[in-house]
Amino acid sequence: MSSAPVPLRVVHVGKFYPPVAGGMERVLESLCEGAQDEIENRVIVCNTGPETVREVRHGVGVTRVGTIGSAGSVTIAPGLGLELRRTRADLILVHEPNPWALLSMALARPKIPVAIWFHSEVVRPRMQYALFYHPLARFVYERATRIVVSSPLLAEHAAALAPYRDRVRVIPFGIDPARWAATPAVHARAAAIRMAMGQRPLLLFAGRMVPYKGVDVLLRAMVGLDATAVVVGDGPFRARWAALARDAGLAERVTFAGEVAHEELAALYHACDVFVLPSISRAEAFGYVQLEAMACGKPVVSTRLPSGVPWVNRHGETGLTAPPGDVDGLRRALAELCADASLRARFGAAGRKRVESEFTIPLMRAAAAAVYREAIA
Repeated sequence: MSSAPVPLRVVHVGKFYPPVAGGMERVLESLCEGAQDEIENRVIVCNTGPETVREVRHGVGVTRVGTIGSAGSVTIAPGLGLELRRTRADLILVHEPNPWALLSMALARPKIPVAIWFHSEVVRPRMQYALFYHPLARFVYERATRIVVSSPLLAEHAAALAPYRDRVRVIPFGIDPARWAATPAVHARAAAIRMAMGQRPLLLFAGRMVPYKGVDVLLRAMVGLDATAVVVGDGPFRARWAALARDAGLAERVTFAGEVAHEELAALYHACDVFVLPSISRAEAFGYVQLEAMACGKPVVSTRLPSGVPWVNRHGETGLTAPPGDVDGLRRALAELCADASLRARFGAAGRKRVESEFTIPLMRAAAAAVYREAIA
């Protein structure tokens, strides 16, 4: 009588974990929850307070290491190195960029195979990167037997990965399209949003209010464009961009909605005519929100960054792209879609099909399991 295979034990080292919001956190949760029987996922991340908390969240063991503050954007968790030294697993998967995790790995030196999930490039001044980040990264990257990226373009353009090309594997992010379905409640709310917004085409942006998202470019592109917009999200630049909208005479056509619940965001996706991701920096490595909009059957206008963003949104197939930071180019792309309902419908249908065939959570998990086994072979 054959026995069941022993699960592969994978410890994910991230920055934070839900309910803390963020793109990396969302991917980490999708990888770990409801994973295959042959993978046992655990998570070690920073807590948002000084206590170390151990819990089981939706079947996933999560250790949130106590923190004592931050230095710039780096959260300081002194106990992370000790947690790594105590870890018993078949594989440690470090989710990058994550400078405190790199430092902790260098200090703890766990005797366990290591892999890296490279979510995005580190966009910092060259000297700061060379003096501080690169030495830590090099120690961990040279130990890593596999490095995962979300798109071929990120693998091609990320300078940090140049010495390790033979170890890089592409695993696209995945979502659950059913979470974005137009349920009766979502459909009713979307209809109410459309009625409140009037007859003009409705644009939607969703993301953090930080400079690389390019919301200021979107606002300038809306000058002279006959459309309304809803901007979802919060962050340090929200007040500045709201002031820019007022100064540009857009106060009556642009709504800053702040953070919204999942159901409201789903209704906004279904209500909008075009989803816009006007990011201006390669810090936007993939554009996860593009998948959500595409799952709702909406065309996307995004930018031709040297990252996975234009790989997800194929120009002329699922939407249109414009050069990053190009106000006129973004306005032309938006105007073209606002004026052509049949083109919007065609791009939207193609986007939904692309998500369902290439960007689902089961596909991501299956590919990840294969790479984990490669990493420890």
